[in-house]
Amino acid sequence: MPGPRDRSASPHGVNHTMTLDRATLRRQLRERRRAIPASERIAAAQILASRLLALPFFPQTGHIAGYWAADGEIGLHDFLLRLPAGTSYCLPVLDGERLRFAPWRSGDPLATNRYGIPEPDVALSSTLPAEAMHLIVMPLVGFDANGGRLGMGGGWYDRSLAFRQSRPAPPWLVGVGFDAQRIDALNAESWDVPADAICTENATLFHNTIPS
Repeated sequence: MPGPRDRSASPHGVNHTMTLDRATLRRQLRERRRAIPASERIAAAQILASRLLALPFFPQTGHIAGYWAADGEIGLHDFLLRLPAGTSYCLPVLDGERLRFAPWRSGDPLATNRYGIPEPDVALSSTLPAEAMHLIVMPLVGFDANGGRLGMGGGWYDRSLAFRQSRPAPPWLVGVGFDAQRIDALNAESWDVPADAICTENATLFHNTIPS
């Protein structure tokens, strides 16, 4: 999702150094993400669903926010199909410079937002703030093992989730992507909101203290 989605040698073939600016890093990682073969994408999405559902803080009830995959992002179709019956799946809706979320089921009407990404075709008055979510699954352009997130550069998630810098979960924040998007380290900015966990097809990385 171009608006909201939101350095050293990488084991995946592209060398990243701390001298790379974020725009260059985004471009290289997006190219790498789009180059992943379809068969690997499908398999990775299936594994990702299992990893998300196995998170120790995964809710059995309440609102779970995902996203509409675009630009090579890892898909959430398998995840959506396997959600517990007591949960409500939500998609982001642009509201000014922040995100709100609307419950959505397959077949519900969609509208294309200013970035060309589908979002629920509902009145803003019927959408929910980020604070109402129990868990938010966020797409990544890049990430590191410390919960650092690199998005598309629009700052949508950081603005919408700024309250998490001064208060604990919920909502729990989980970044997702392909393992090929992992880099050694990201320089954090003051406005960056780290993920509580990051899930790929190969690993689950926890950042903040996770309850037993």
